Formats: sequence, structure tokens, C-alpha cells
Amino acid sequence: MRVSVFTEPHRGADYDTQLRFARLVEDGGYEGFLRADHYQSMGADPGLPGPTDAWLTLAALARETRRIRLGTLVTSATFRLPGPLAVLVAQVDQMSGGRVDLGIGAGWYEREHTSYGIPFPAVSERFDRLAEQLEVITGLWATPVGATYSFTGDHYRLVDAPALPKPAQVPGPPIIVGGRGPKRTPELAARYADEFNMPFKSVAETAAAYDRVREACDRVGRADAGRAPLVLSAGIVVAIGRTDAEAQLRAAPLHEKSALPPEDPVVGSPAQLVQRIGEFAEIGATRVHVRMTDLDDLDHLELIAAEVLPQLEAGR
Repeated sequence: MRVSVFTEPHRGADYDTQLRFARLVEDGGYEGFLRADHYQSMGADPGLPGPTDAWLTLAALARETRRIRLGTLVTSATFRLPGPLAVLVAQVDQMSGGRVDLGIGAGWYEREHTSYGIPFPAVSERFDRLAEQLEVITGLWATPVGATYSFTGDHYRLVDAPALPKPAQVPGPPIIVGGRGPKRTPELAARYADEFNMPFKSVAETAAAYDRVREACDRVGRADAGRAPLVLSAGIVVAIGRTDAEAQLRAAPLHEKSALPPEDPVVGSPAQLVQRIGEFAEIGATRVHVRMTDLDDLDHLELIAAEVLPQLEAGR
């Protein structure tokens, strides 16, 4: 089981805080450091000192880490145009030596769009734009050096793009598509993604989502086209402690009012997290992203590294 850490710096974490955390993720033996792409906190707390841009942060981390994978869960398709996004991600991939994952979604948090003047169309249009962005980004990366790329869609038009720079990874960084949507999300994952992620839901809900995405892969003929099977991953909200009191203290932020949908956290001991990860493995997950709320709580990160990761290694 591959274990990455997922963070939410919009809750309140400057670059130095994220750098310290990412370095400890690397030292602790985790596979990767992925972060949310949001410009505003989702509760009453303003998240001081304020947001940090996801890709600007990852570019800096690419030069200050050596092993861990870096990426987004997930970049909002409403925030950036697909051509410049392909350039940006390719550059960060080069800067990291080929360690980037691009998680991308349709965007959902209306308040941050309103706050910062970002257009927020209806959900159907957002998914239409996401589909076109996925086609453009993968098309640009796959275009041979010396050739050009053109695209005409309902929302984006590219004419004779030089399709440069190229990412370090060939044909491009792994793309993660995920979410709870029952129709369009599985189809987009089947067509364009390398990984499908179900975020922060129960094992049963995650298993149902995996079934939907497997069916979508069959419908679009993914295997017939010679595409590799999708990596199936799960997000897990964690509040782990050496004692129940310590775990409950870490779980306190999970009870605050938020715009986030209901989640199924693991609150308890390292053994309980090992058990949950094992349950996800039984339904086909080969990667998990554990979400830690407080980037200043380095002890939480070290506890899981010391008492969970070795058990997963021993169980191989």
C-alpha cells in the first residue's frame, strides 16, 4: 500500500510551515505530499496568515525535497486555463525530476470564487470545462517535440500550440480524477486519468465508487486501447493518538462547522488506522492519502510514520 499525506494549507499554513511538514513527510518514509488547491478557508476561522497558491508552493518544494511525490488533490479547473496549466505542471515536474501528480477536478467551493472574482458557472458547465481541460492537457503533453497541437471545444480553443515544455515524466505526470459523482466523474477518470480517488468516505461507499469506475473503464474500452488499469486510491481523514484523549484532541477540528460534505474519519489508535487501510486494500485500493488537519502537529505525522507505516511494510 502506497501512503501519501494530504494537507489543507488554506486552514492556515505559510510556506515555511509546509516546507517543514513536507521534509518530515520525506524523512518519515511516506510516498508523497499532496495538498488542496483552495484560496479560502471553509469555516469561520480565516486561516491566518491566508492562502498559498498550490502550484507556486509545489514548485518551491520540488527544489527542496528529493524523493517524495508532490501534487494536488485537487486543482480546480475553474482557477486556470488548460494551456498555461499544462505549461505550469510540466515545469514543476521538470523541477522535481519527475515527481509530480496532477489531481484535477471541476471545482465546487463557490465562496472562494466569489471572494476572488473567479467565474463559477453551473455544475454542468464546470464538468464540461473539466473534460476539455483534461483533453487539452493530455494532448499537449503527448504532442511530439517539433509538432503542434490544436483543439476546438465549446470553452477552449488552441491553434498551433508548440506544446512545450515537456514534463520529465512521459507522456506526462499521472493524472488523478476523483470524487463522489456517480456519472461524469467515473467516465472522465476512465478516459483520462491514471488514478481514481474516492475522498474521505466509508469503505462501503468507496467500494461502490470503485465499481462505477470499473464499469466506466469497460464502457470506454480502456483495456482494449492498451491503457494501464486505473490506480484506485482512497482518502482517509485521520486523528490518531497514543491514547484516546490524544486522538480526541486531534479530532476536535473535525467537529467545527464547515462547507465540506460529511466524512468518515479514523479517530483512535494506530492499530485502527492499520485496520482501515487494510479494509481499503481488500476492495482494491493500492494507495491511500491520509489527511492531517494541523500542519504544526509534527508529532501526529511522526506517530503514523513510526507505528503505522512499518506494519503496512510487514504485511506485504
